This record gives sequence, structure tokens and C-alpha cells, in this order.
Amino acid sequence: MKIALIGYGKMGKEIEQIAISRGHSIVLKIDIQNQDELTTENLSNADVAIEFTGPATAVGNYYSCFEAGVPVVSGTTGWLERKAEVEKACSAGQGCFFYASNFSLGVNIFFALNKFLAKTMKEFPQYDVSMTEVHHTQKLDAPSGTAITLAEDILALNDKKTNWTISEPESNNELYIKPLREGLVPGIHTIKYDSEVDFIEITHSAYSRKGFAFGAVLAAEFSAGRTGVFSMSDLLNI
Repeated sequence: MKIALIGYGKMGKEIEQIAISRGHSIVLKIDIQNQDELTTENLSNADVAIEFTGPATAVGNYYSCFEAGVPVVSGTTGWLERKAEVEKACSAGQGCFFYASNFSLGVNIFFALNKFLAKTMKEFPQYDVSMTEVHHTQKLDAPSGTAITLAEDILALNDKKTNWTISEPESNNELYIKPLREGLVPGIHTIKYDSEVDFIEITHSAYSRKGFAFGAVLAAEFSAGRTGVFSMSDLLNI
């Protein structure tokens, strides 16, 4: 499989190593120094594109891939207010768009556990839920895309919370997410249900970017030759 890497930072380099180890080739590498090379002609040499850039450029990159007829796998966060627009454009052009706020297999199992716990704890109002997420200091968005996914799943299953906030909550209806940026932390997400007598806590902690990169390569293998909008739930059948 021939892969275009849109974004060649630490994550892009990790993806490259894993892709090559699985027998794939990298036919295009785009970073801040050669953005002008992200053309339809260059993209057309790839079977799939993997995009990890930033919220300011992500949507434009998706449209470039759609125009070239190349499936695109993306883990960029911070642009989700335009997600419906992107998915509509993908479907209209019979393209392929695979998005995940987190490609780690462990995190996606954690998503399932979060849903189960949120549904269970709905019946126990004495427990108040909150969340903490910790990432490296170079991460630009807060809260993380993973934290937002976790929060939205809690909101969907527990009607005692109506919205999430990264500020001190003004009412019990708000789900508090505390974002911390420290050192080189790849990612730690903790969900806590606290009462007067005890607490229940689940945590996912990443050792490195390798798990995220491996999942992204699996997503690319899944997406090559397909049309439609997909997520890790489709890949893992969770």
C-alpha cells in the first residue's frame, strides 16, 4: 500500500516506521516546509493519506484528498465544529474519511468502558463525575479530542450533566474537564465518580505515541479502496 503522510512531525515519523515495518511505502511527505507539494497530482500516487497536522489546516487537507479521490485517515483535533460539513463533502464526492480523536486500541476499549460506567452510574446520583486529561506541553488544543469524546459519551448516557466545561463548574449540571499540560506526557485520561464515602476511577495512560501510530496504520489499511465515513468503532467492531 502506498501512503501519503500529511504532517511529518513526531507522530508522522512514528507512523512511517510502523507502516514500513508492515510492508507499506511512503510516497509523499508533507510538512510545514513543503505544503505547496500537497497537490492533486502528488496525492494521486497514494492509495491512502494519513493526516496529523493542526486544526488550522486539517479541513483544507481533507478537501485536497477528496478532490484527488484518495481516502484520508485523520487524527487531528480542534476542528470538530466543521465535522458535519466535512462528512457531507466526503459523501457528496463518494470519498473516504476515517476520523478518530484517538487511534489507540486501548483508548477505544476505554471508550467502551466509559459508556458502560456512565450508563451504570446514572442510577446513583450520589456520585458526581469529573475528568482530568494530561498531555505534553506542545499540544495546542484543550481539552483533548479524546477528552471531548469521553465527555460527549457521558452526556449522552447521563442526563444529570447537560454540558462540559474546562472552567470551574457553575452548577452540578456541568461536567468538569481539567486539562493539564506537562512535559512530554503522551496522554493520560482519568474519569472519576466521587461520593462522600468512596470514589470509582478509571484511567488510560499511554506509554508512547506508538499505540496511536499503530492504530492509524490499521485505519489506513482498513480505508484503502473504501468509500464512506468511518471511525475506530467500524475498525474494531466495538
